[in-house]
Amino acid sequence: MLSNSSMRTPLGRVRGLGSAKSGTGHFWLQRVTAVANLILTIGFLCVVLSLIGKPYGAAIATLAKPQVAILMLLFVVSGAVHMRLGMQVVIEDYVHHEGLKILAVMANTFFAIAVGAACAFALLKISFGG
Repeated sequence: MLSNSSMRTPLGRVRGLGSAKSGTGHFWLQRVTAVANLILTIGFLCVVLSLIGKPYGAAIATLAKPQVAILMLLFVVSGAVHMRLGMQVVIEDYVHHEGLKILAVMANTFFAIAVGAACAFALLKISFGG
């Protein structure tokens, strides 16, 4: 005897298992961070170029200025978020084993947090004179 589920149409079998409705938000966040990175990279390059040939103390003094420190922190946060999102797309597209995919996405998230936190810590330590 055939079970009731085997007589269902393909649409009936997947109903309720559709989109998680997070793709659009992910798409837009990646685009917003890309535009932010373009703008923030220009500021980052201006700071770096202004420090060429200057001694270590001048670099520390420049990075300790609130405007520069905030610009650098925004650059780091936007870059880390964009990095995580981009790698997540690569993982989801190319890792086919479900368990390995979940592990890779988690590792990617932890790595992005670690890189962002280390950069933010260094910038805050310089900014607050530690």
